[in-house]
Amino acid sequence: MADRDRERHMQVSHPYEGGQGIKSILPERGPSSTQVLALLTGIPVGGTLLALAGLALAGSVIGLMIATPLFIIFSPVIVPAAITIGLAVTGFLSSGLFGLTGLSSISWVMNYLRGTRRSMPEQMEYAKRRMADVVGYTGQKTKDVGQTVQSKAQETSRT
Repeated sequence: MADRDRERHMQVSHPYEGGQGIKSILPERGPSSTQVLALLTGIPVGGTLLALAGLALAGSVIGLMIATPLFIIFSPVIVPAAITIGLAVTGFLSSGLFGLTGLSSISWVMNYLRGTRRSMPEQMEYAKRRMADVVGYTGQKTKDVGQTVQSKAQETSRT
């Protein structure tokens, strides 16, 4: 008996209850004027584009239905012709690209050689200075290592 009374008095809480109902999940204010304007212009434009897409699909299907028998009948001629035309176009495009690549390579080499001849003395002087710096650094390091080895040798001979 107590269980029945408890079940009657138990209530399942619902997230939308509490006096507000469905209003608790909706925004407190309505849409802005720009949102309404976008909706009013978007619906007709979207509907028109959807109708045009449907007409294009219907036209494509009808054209395919009419052209399919012609494709089947003339396929022994059409397929080799399409392959030949495709290969010819590919050949022309690749030869043009190879020619363009060759010209740009020759142009780059010519510009490189022109630039190298003009600044060759400057580059040689820079290389000489760098070599002198490296030789000096190596000589100093060699002296330091020699002195370290000599001091270690003297240290070990004393002990």
